[in-house]
Amino acid sequence: MLIVGELINTSRKAIKPAVEARDAAFIKDMAQKQVDAGADYVDVNCGTMVFNEEETMAWLVETVQSQVTAPLCIDSPNPKALEVGLSLCKHGQPMINSITAEKERYATILPFVLKYKAKIVGLCMDDSGMPETAEDRLRIADRLVGDMVAAGVPEDDIYLDPLVKPVSTGDKAGLEVLDTIYGIKQKYPKVHGICGLSNISYGLPNRKILNQVFMIQTMTMGMDGYILDPLDKTMMGFVYASQALLGKDEFCMKYLTAHRNGLYE
Repeated sequence: MLIVGELINTSRKAIKPAVEARDAAFIKDMAQKQVDAGADYVDVNCGTMVFNEEETMAWLVETVQSQVTAPLCIDSPNPKALEVGLSLCKHGQPMINSITAEKERYATILPFVLKYKAKIVGLCMDDSGMPETAEDRLRIADRLVGDMVAAGVPEDDIYLDPLVKPVSTGDKAGLEVLDTIYGIKQKYPKVHGICGLSNISYGLPNRKILNQVFMIQTMTMGMDGYILDPLDKTMMGFVYASQALLGKDEFCMKYLTAHRNGLYE
């Protein structure tokens, strides 16, 4: 199971002013809290800083790495900002968020994956737009995995995102994602899955309950990576509990360690 802490993102109200003020102490504290709560990777995203994203990315990466040794997930739609971040990563194997099967995006991002030997989040979308069905997603997954493996990317470094849509806009949205995850795991057992969960509950009340239940459902189908808020103790409790119940936590050691460390609500 791989947990990417999502909180250092300038689209968040608490983060943007801290980044604009270059409040290093605040950013370091946020990075440390996420790692202490169980994040394996720390996401760094300053995509809203459109006029100085590259400079901001450099400052963020250096600031976070001065506090924690967890590897970073460099997250940006801007290839220049991605490369700035990747070039400064010095702890562990970096992760890139993200590549797609869109011709231009794929051609731009693949060289970074190979140059920096990075883990890569692959979104199951292509030039035809957002997929509707599991079949559409699996067709795109086939192309992404086949092309990346042929280019020299190890299957173990690929994390496919099935693209979660709100169940409020289509009652089969959750089921299509579950079918996609299962299909990917059946065909590519070494390839990983990853997603954010909050889209599933968009537009509905009691969103946390939907997000938590959907996390358990996706994990049962084979999902083994999430981009989430690791400071949400209830969610992290479900992560460890689900891993133990699915036979992916030998002697329940991670579950017990999390309990001793007070990581549950």
